[in-house]
Amino acid sequence: MPTWAWVVIAIVVLVVLAVVALAARSRQRTKHLEGRFGSEYDRTLRSAGDKKAAEQELSERESRREQLQIRPIDAQTAQAYQAEWDAVQAQFVDDPSGAVTQGDALIQRVMAARGYPVDDFEQRAADVSVDHPDVVEHYRQGHKLAVANVDETGDTESLRRAMRHYRALFEELVRPDEDAAVTRDAETESTTERTVQR
Repeated sequence: MPTWAWVVIAIVVLVVLAVVALAARSRQRTKHLEGRFGSEYDRTLRSAGDKKAAEQELSERESRREQLQIRPIDAQTAQAYQAEWDAVQAQFVDDPSGAVTQGDALIQRVMAARGYPVDDFEQRAADVSVDHPDVVEHYRQGHKLAVANVDETGDTESLRRAMRHYRALFEELVRPDEDAAVTRDAETESTTERTVQR
């Protein structure tokens, strides 16, 4: 076989190996992002409409998160925040709109205390999604309902749902093992709903 044929074969083999390596790396990246973001991966994929764009966005969130100095909250501070939340929740009976506004403000204070930037809602949600992907959608839904209530004319049921959504994130942010994202099961959701309805 002539030398040029061996060169062509070698080039083809190298190209095939490169393609296989790239495909394996892409699968590994997808697996990593799906594992880290869970349902947030699916939501971002639907929103972006393109796997490459969605994975780029999630990777950028991870990179940004690595630059933040997220810190835990000590038990005493967590208890103080919990007491504030309980007071906000109690306020819901007489002033649902005010309670939702106060709940939103409290969550922003807890996020700031943890080290999350709080200037822009979309950025807050993106940042928190890296550590708490299973509850960030609660935050988005709560915020959406709260924004719809800006003129303080929201119906009580919408405001109750906003509080339940906010509580899901609040509980994650003040957990002792706060950096371990926890999937909320039906029992936790049911408990949260019963507590807000009191």
